[in-house]
Amino acid sequence: MKTNMFCDCIDEYSATPKYLQLSRLVIKAIEQGKLKMDSMLPSINEVSCNLELSRDTAEKGYRYLKKKGIINSVPGKGYYITNTNFKQQLKVFLLFNKLSAHKKIIYDAFIATLGQDVTVDFYIYNNNFSLFKHFLANQKDDYSHYVIIPHFIDDDGFARDVINLLPKHKLVMLDKLLPGIEGEYAAAYENFEQNIYNALEQALAPLSKYHTIKIIFPKQSYFPKEILKGFIRFCQQYAFTHQVVNNISIEPINSGEVFINLMEDDLVVLLERLISLGSTIGKDVGVISYNETPLKKILVNGISTISTDFSFMGNAAANLILDNSRRHIEVPFYFTKRASL
Repeated sequence: MKTNMFCDCIDEYSATPKYLQLSRLVIKAIEQGKLKMDSMLPSINEVSCNLELSRDTAEKGYRYLKKKGIINSVPGKGYYITNTNFKQQLKVFLLFNKLSAHKKIIYDAFIATLGQDVTVDFYIYNNNFSLFKHFLANQKDDYSHYVIIPHFIDDDGFARDVINLLPKHKLVMLDKLLPGIEGEYAAAYENFEQNIYNALEQALAPLSKYHTIKIIFPKQSYFPKEILKGFIRFCQQYAFTHQVVNNISIEPINSGEVFINLMEDDLVVLLERLISLGSTIGKDVGVISYNETPLKKILVNGISTISTDFSFMGNAAANLILDNSRRHIEVPFYFTKRASL
């Protein structure tokens, strides 16, 4: 009986901590009737050996279950099941394109809103379509919801076909809508083209002291091309000289220009170059950074940002799950003026 819970194994690719994966193996075994009231659990040594976990991780998993009142222990005898009168109502497959400061804000808000009684298996595919496809092709069919952020560097155009294989009543699209997704599904998304246009309109007064706006948009980028459409539309509407920059490390920097960065690495390079040139940021050269993070509030006296509300996005996605809703929610987008503009 004790070894039956090991029919599943720890997923090395999952970003979910291993101690939580272990606890969920026990919970799943209880739900499937493989572990019953008063059933003895494998020892810490057995768990460590069979699942290739450290003893510390195995102990942490059991402590977590003990804190939730699912198991207890007897000194010298081991751990046993004390509660089978529960059911995991929600089990979420969460798939992010990358880890970053603003993605952490989404994740934290999402988890906090869902609450502790919801299981979340967390995966990251690093903007790689092949890895994205692999994760979804190998996911189990016992999830109540699939929450997906679909951003790719090497997308071959078939992402919608992979997503369309999922049951739509379980699907929540996060951050971006993909054309061609069929059926009724939930979404908390950004309107990328209109968002940047509206945000730059909000920044029109401080932008008016500059003659040229340059957006740093690397060729190998997962950012949606709709951002460029909104940027160009704004510049044409308000008669700004504008340019799309692929490589900020070699781009000439002149007084009277504003740079909009999308990638955090590009912001670092831009600021280093401005400092080395002796340019006064916010006077000689303006800087606007995409995506609000806490660090930008204090970096070089404050970096102006255009950004979606990441906490709102995480909260909205969680509430769509809790409400079992198929609504599409457009996430608010803001301009925040600071000393860099």
